[in-house]
Amino acid sequence: MENKNAWEKYPDGEQRKKVMDFAEGYRKFLSACKTERECVSKFEEMAKAAGFEELGAKIKRGEAPKAGDRLYAANMGKSMVLFVMGRQGMEQGMNILGAHVDSPRLDLKQVPLYEDTQMAMLDTHYYGGVKKYQWVALPLALHGVFVKTDGTVVDVSVGDAPEDPVFGVSDLLIHLSGEQMEKKASKVIEGEKLDLLIGSIPWKKEGGEEKEKAKDTVKANILRILEEAYGVKEEDFLSAEIEVVPAGDARDYGWDRSMVMGYGHDDRVCAYPSFQAILNVKEPERTCVCLLVDKEEIGSVGATGMQSRFFEDTVAELLALSGKDSDLYVRRAMRNSKMLSSDVSAAYDPNYPEVTEKRNAAYFGRGLVFNKYTGSRGKSGSNDANAEYMAQIRHILDQRNIAYQTSELGKVDQGGGGTIAYILANYGMQVIDSGVAVLNMHAPWEIISKVDLYEALLGYEAFLKEA
Repeated sequence: MENKNAWEKYPDGEQRKKVMDFAEGYRKFLSACKTERECVSKFEEMAKAAGFEELGAKIKRGEAPKAGDRLYAANMGKSMVLFVMGRQGMEQGMNILGAHVDSPRLDLKQVPLYEDTQMAMLDTHYYGGVKKYQWVALPLALHGVFVKTDGTVVDVSVGDAPEDPVFGVSDLLIHLSGEQMEKKASKVIEGEKLDLLIGSIPWKKEGGEEKEKAKDTVKANILRILEEAYGVKEEDFLSAEIEVVPAGDARDYGWDRSMVMGYGHDDRVCAYPSFQAILNVKEPERTCVCLLVDKEEIGSVGATGMQSRFFEDTVAELLALSGKDSDLYVRRAMRNSKMLSSDVSAAYDPNYPEVTEKRNAAYFGRGLVFNKYTGSRGKSGSNDANAEYMAQIRHILDQRNIAYQTSELGKVDQGGGGTIAYILANYGMQVIDSGVAVLNMHAPWEIISKVDLYEALLGYEAFLKEA
C-alpha cells in the first residue's frame, strides 16, 4: 500500500499558492520564535487579535462560559491552552490538539561566565536529546531573560538581527584531531566542552589604563557591555534563563522551494498548525482545545510540562464557572475527550535507509503522519492507540480528501522515543500521535515539507470540527 504524493493535489496556480503562503507564515514564525517563551508570547498576541480572552478575566467576573466563547490561559509564560467553547457541556468531552513548544538546545548554567587565556566564555548545559558534535563551529544566538531581584524581567535576543554579533562553540582543527577522530561519536565532543566563546577584548578605563592588571579583564569588559545594554550584573545570571540556539532565519530549502530548513521544527511545526486550526474554529459542537506545553524534550516534567496539573486545573476552572464544581465532572470531561498528540515523526532518509522499515516509515510529501504507537523496542513507554479510534480518524480524513500516512519510529530494535500522548491517555481519553515528518530531527537545522505542513493544518481543522 502506497500513499500518493500530496503535491499532486495542488497543481500550479492558486491551490499551490495556499500551500506556499501558509508555509511562509510558518517560516517567519519559526525565525522569530526560538524559545518556548517567545512562542507563547507570540501565540498570546495572535490569540488576542483573534478574539480570545484571558480566562482569568472571566473568572474574576464570575461569568459562565457559553458556546462560541474563545478563551485562553497561559502558564508561567512557557505553556498555554486555548478553548473554543462548544454547544455541548465540557463533561461530554473535548477535541484536543496537543503539541510542545520547547526544542533541543544549549542552556547557560547558573554561574556561566568565566575567562581563560583572555577569552571570555559561557558555560552551558545541553537540553534534550542532542548529538553534541553537531553544535560546534556554528553561528549561535542567545535568547532568553534575566530576572532581577526586584522582579524586573529583561529580555535578551542577540545573534539573529543582521547587525548583531554571533557566538559559537569552537572545534578542534583537523590537523590536531588524531585522538579525537578515534573516539565514539557520543564522545567526540563532551558536554563540558560545549562552552561558548563570547569576547576577547580587555576592559580599559578612559586614557588606556587597565582596570585590573592581573586577571579577568576580558570578562570585566563583557560585564560592562551587559550592564550598559541590559542593566544587569554578573549575579543576575543566577536568576536568568538564557538559551543558546542556532543563529539565522529559517530558509526555503530545495531548488523547488518545497521544503523549509530551520531550528525548532520539533515541535513547532505541529504547534503552529494546531494553533492556526483553533483560530479557524467558530461555534463547534464539542469544546475545541489547543494545548501547547513545555519540557517535552526532557520528559514533560516541571510546572510547565504536560505532567503538571495546569491543563486539568484549567478545565476544572471552566467547569466551576459553568456550575459544575466537582472532581467528577473534571474526570468525565477528560475521560470523554479525544486528542491528537501533535508531535513530529522521523522522515525516511535515503542516506540512512538501514534504520527504517520502508512499509512503515514516514515520507516527505505524503501528508500528515499518524503513529499508532511510539516508545522503544517492545513499545515501551508508548500510548498505542485503539484501532477503533484510528478508524474514526481515517474516516474524517478520507471524507475530506486529506493526505495522511502511518509510521513507526524506525526499525523495532533501532531505538525509539516518546511524546505527551501517554500522559493524556492516563485520563482514559482516546489519544493518538500525529504530526509532520522531519529530516535531521534534533539537529540544529531540521527540514520539513511544506505540503505536509499544510495537510497537517487541514487534518487538525477537520479533527476539531468532526471528531
